[in-house]
Amino acid sequence: MSDLMVSLSTLGNFGLYFGISLIFLIAFRFIFPLVTPYKEWELIKSGNVAAAVGMGGSFIGYALAVGSAISNSQNVLDFAVWGVVALVSQVIAYLIIRIIFLPKISERIERDEVSAGVILASIAIAVGLLNAACMTY
Repeated sequence: MSDLMVSLSTLGNFGLYFGISLIFLIAFRFIFPLVTPYKEWELIKSGNVAAAVGMGGSFIGYALAVGSAISNSQNVLDFAVWGVVALVSQVIAYLIIRIIFLPKISERIERDEVSAGVILASIAIAVGLLNAACMTY
């Protein structure tokens, strides 16, 4: 019975970190589309698969980085700082990709070219993995 109590004693920390993680994802939902030249959520609501795939990959990439921030943080404040760093890193990486490497990606997403959404999602996930790996102590 004592092992169970020890396990349950950390439930509060789980709730705290999980709750903050959800807040980060909600913030990402509103902040990330501010740097895209198209209205992501309108495109998704209208059935644009490329936009949905691209945004989904962006969420996964960010969640990977946030997960690493949880695993490697020393305390809640440390986690919060690295969660913000992860968000900023994902946004900067997207801008670099969109402006320098794939300047036509936005127009292709708006035209619902699924291949553009897939490549954008893949890059966002790759950046998230790198972002996560860089957050180790």
